[in-house]
Amino acid sequence: MDLGIADAIHHHGGAATLSQIVTRVTSLHPSKIPCLRRLMRVLTLTGVFAVETTEPVDGAAADELPAAVYALTPASRLLLVGSGNHHQQASLMSMLLHPSFIASFLRISDWLQRELPGPCIFEHTHGRSMWEMADDDAAFNKVVNNRMVSDSRLVMDVVVREHGEVSRGISSLVDVAGGHGTAARAIAEAFPEVRCTVLDLPHVVAGAPVGAGPGVEYVAGDMFESVPPANAVFLKV
Repeated sequence: MDLGIADAIHHHGGAATLSQIVTRVTSLHPSKIPCLRRLMRVLTLTGVFAVETTEPVDGAAADELPAAVYALTPASRLLLVGSGNHHQQASLMSMLLHPSFIASFLRISDWLQRELPGPCIFEHTHGRSMWEMADDDAAFNKVVNNRMVSDSRLVMDVVVREHGEVSRGISSLVDVAGGHGTAARAIAEAFPEVRCTVLDLPHVVAGAPVGAGPGVEYVAGDMFESVPPANAVFLKV
């Protein structure tokens, strides 16, 4: 994802040869192009990208190999970040590949040998929850919130389109643990008659975008202590 391979392929119309990909992946050192070829082989075998071989060009040398053309798949289209893709899930992958999560996955054997009830594997590894770490680490907090935003964009598109009837008769709604308010803004835009309140921890609300739009307000607080009154509570789990 850091190399932007999916976006490089998208730039070439959704299918590109390795040489075309390299022209867009400017951070790749020229000496590592053979390594990129091997990486693409792994990514095609696992279904992240598709691949097909072009027919030899007329006049090509007898020993010249046909070029492999790599194409986007439904999975890799979710990794597009530079094409206005509101359904991208690159932020989710960035969070799962964060060193804090990788360290947790590496402790899974030890965690599975511990008796329940007990802390989740993240807390078992780091001695504190993901939310507590986000409260103390601004960079990690950004990774977590970016993931929440991208997830809400994907989910709310379906919720508003397929299940909008649940908002009938509701004039107010509180989005509990609503993060930066992506879900609340989607509801307010689709149903202007519903006034939305976003409740989340102070450090989350502090990073919310300015100018959320009409019908949306933010409240810093703890859902285990109090929840603002409303006709309905929205809780995404």
